[in-house]
Amino acid sequence: MSLIQCHNLTKHYASQCALNQVSLELKAGHPIALVGPNGAGKTTLFSLLCGYIQPSSGELNLLGHAPGSPALLGKVSSLPQDASLDPNLTIIIQLSLFAQLQGFSKVDAEQEALRVLDLVGLEDSINQKPTALSHGMSKRVSIAQALIGDPELVLLDEPTAGLDPANAKVIRHLVKSQSDKTTFLISSHNLDELEKLCDHVLYLDNGKLSQSVSMSDSQQQNYLTLTMSQCQSDKLISAISALEGVNTVEQKQDNEFIIQHDKANIEIALFTLFAEQNWQYKSLLKGRRLEEKLFS
Repeated sequence: MSLIQCHNLTKHYASQCALNQVSLELKAGHPIALVGPNGAGKTTLFSLLCGYIQPSSGELNLLGHAPGSPALLGKVSSLPQDASLDPNLTIIIQLSLFAQLQGFSKVDAEQEALRVLDLVGLEDSINQKPTALSHGMSKRVSIAQALIGDPELVLLDEPTAGLDPANAKVIRHLVKSQSDKTTFLISSHNLDELEKLCDHVLYLDNGKLSQSVSMSDSQQQNYLTLTMSQCQSDKLISAISALEGVNTVEQKQDNEFIIQHDKANIEIALFTLFAEQNWQYKSLLKGRRLEEKLFS
């Protein structure tokens, strides 16, 4: 059974078309990225998936059910970007309440709240109120709430926006650690972060699904992304182009280059070249960056 199925999904707000005949099918598994410019339709798609609004036309189902169906209780959860906690209740009380709303008994609800707070490293803050927490800690509590009951699908809208590097790292690690049993659909503008987390990327633009990109497709193996510390671009391109198996070398930024090749272990030849020329490199990555795949 598919995790998400959309067929010609369309949503109008008066005369504005927010989603225009979007069709896709997503399977459970590794995290999935949803990207696009502001106003592309990402929030509308999330709202439709959650059952907050109804489509103008088209079909949509999650795990074989309509969004908002009672059958999806505990199986699908979401975290909007602007989600906030009740400032008057302690964290443990709030999460226990949400667990009870999903059908947990009072005793089991408290244990479940403790479990998800432990996942986000906040087991020592259970009796604090949200006003005593930093922004990053509050975001981690909200993500803990979204994980109550081990849902099969979690929708995260900008989960690390505005967070310091330490809290952002905690959330990335959490997503990775839970991906064996939960599929995350993550909306974000942070392409570098999505590149680390996701194997599949959906690109919305003007309400249309313009691209569906796999980060692990076979063609990725024929590309390298090279970032140099400093270099003479013309000399570098000429030297790399002369290596056996190199087809093209394209400069993308001041010190970043895309190498297309058809030779196994081409990295050895590159490292030998760098040593001979006394060139220093910052990174050599297999494949092209997500930004390059989407906008080249």
